[in-house]
Amino acid sequence: MTAGAQSVFGVDGPPARARRPANLATAVTAELVQRIVRGVHPSGSTLPPEPVLCATFSVSRTVVREAVKVLQEKGLVQVRQGAGTMVTAPAMWNMLDELVLGAAIADDDTLAVLDDLVVTRRLLESDMADVAARLADDAAVERLRTLVDRMDELVDDPVTYHECDRAFHDTVMQCSGNRIARAVVRSLESQVVNTARYVGRTERALCVASNRGHRRIYERIAAGDPEGAADAMFIHITEAWVVRRSGPDEPVRLRR
Repeated sequence: MTAGAQSVFGVDGPPARARRPANLATAVTAELVQRIVRGVHPSGSTLPPEPVLCATFSVSRTVVREAVKVLQEKGLVQVRQGAGTMVTAPAMWNMLDELVLGAAIADDDTLAVLDDLVVTRRLLESDMADVAARLADDAAVERLRTLVDRMDELVDDPVTYHECDRAFHDTVMQCSGNRIARAVVRSLESQVVNTARYVGRTERALCVASNRGHRRIYERIAAGDPEGAADAMFIHITEAWVVRRSGPDEPVRLRR
């Protein structure tokens, strides 16, 4: 867990009764997700038996069973008759789940999880830019132009700039008509869009450079150039993340 974050049950045990959340099963689930992702209960081990979990969280067996059921749905555990509740390998975890992804990002000092998230975004959005260049109508192209021009005016206002930035990318995704890919990207982004580790550096020069990438994407879509739009999106997302994730003297590369 990152510095400043705190379990709903505190560091060493459950909180006082007056501070218990209304939905205890949800709270127990969230705590167990964090413990599993952090390796308190490592892959291949078994969760403590029901009586121990009940005592740890001061909850009933019903609450513990409901929490374990949800952990199963998230792919974090398997219940085996006679062998207890086994913690699964990370490859089996549902990384699109809000709790799992959030805990994984918080526990990842190397930023590898965010790297994977950006790679996924890049692949999906590059493909959607390709399709958008084939399908975008005049209204959509005008919307993209308006957003790019507006972002040129907002390079000294990173908060509003990034709101327009997200609107630009969402407009491209909508133009593609790929609702599933758009939903995946929006779901991933919603988990990290307001976190310092993902947003990274936001100074004026970076906003200026970022919007040059947006303008190239817009121009290729407006020209009806699918391959050019896909390449422009690929380069833009790669370059923007490389700068955001690193310090001024720490160049990094995302795998292709």
